[in-house]
Amino acid sequence: MELNKRFCLKGLGLAGLAVVCPLMAQPVAGKPVTVIVPFAPGGAIDGVARQLAAPVAQLLGQAWVVDNVTGAFGTIGTQKVAHAAADGQTLLFAVSSPLNVAPVLTPSAVRYDSFRDFLPLTAVGQMPFAVVGRQGLPADTLEGLIRWARAHPGVLNFGTDGRGSLLHITGELIHLRTGLDWVHVPYKAAPQVVTDVLGGQLDLAILPVALVQQHVQEGRMKALAVSAAQRLGVLPQVPTLSELPAMKGVALSSWLGLLAPAGLRQSEADRLNQAVGKVAGSEAFRQMLQARGIVPQLIQGPEFERLMRSERALIADVVRQSGMSAE
Repeated sequence: MELNKRFCLKGLGLAGLAVVCPLMAQPVAGKPVTVIVPFAPGGAIDGVARQLAAPVAQLLGQAWVVDNVTGAFGTIGTQKVAHAAADGQTLLFAVSSPLNVAPVLTPSAVRYDSFRDFLPLTAVGQMPFAVVGRQGLPADTLEGLIRWARAHPGVLNFGTDGRGSLLHITGELIHLRTGLDWVHVPYKAAPQVVTDVLGGQLDLAILPVALVQQHVQEGRMKALAVSAAQRLGVLPQVPTLSELPAMKGVALSSWLGLLAPAGLRQSEADRLNQAVGKVAGSEAFRQMLQARGIVPQLIQGPEFERLMRSERALIADVVRQSGMSAE
């Protein structure tokens, strides 16, 4: 059994996490743990949750079942966990949007308190964004584009996956800090944004790195900046936003993490954090995240909560200064 565990955690790439572990797992005892992902199956968040669940189940000897509960920008599934029993049988694997964006922009539509109703367990990584543009832009750098926009106000536009999303907030933060004059074009889904940038219908977009890195690497799309704290291995030539003097110290990414309903016993929280931390810290899991354009970053317990609170303060400040809304 110990050999199985070691191979599972140190397996080569995705196969070691998603295929080898379930095949080698022993029968599990006890009630299965339901991990609610408040987004549709097949996306980046769902994919990481499933890659995490299989080896954690192996370590704990307890089945982990991923359940996609979608709707209302992730708030429906998030609400379900907020109202679940704090017994460790129902957990949430989510990102910033339903916990730190929706409560600021649409508080009347949110039926939970992100800090009162949840216990942050483990964040496994950060999903950075990229400022990308169509071929033929009048500048090859973000700094050059800002200068060009000052002489041509109201000409540039940028697309995101929706009004009031974290991507939109990032665009407003860039505007507030640098004065970049661009018009937001909200879409219903990020893949359509990609299509329109590639087709030249959109000047620019702010999108997850995972969604655009291949297009950038193939030269079909310009990447002007990434929102991570440091340059990324998958796009090493692309500067960070914080390399601009006006954006110094700014890094805005979406964390991916596991949370439980508030009130979970500390002993149970420690047990979960130990297992999740062991898997998330493994080289196989880290490589899987990096291949998806996600920065591995293991943050647990109170430190995870501090990250959430700091992010909430930044989002609230951008929303206040910009006057943006989700309407």
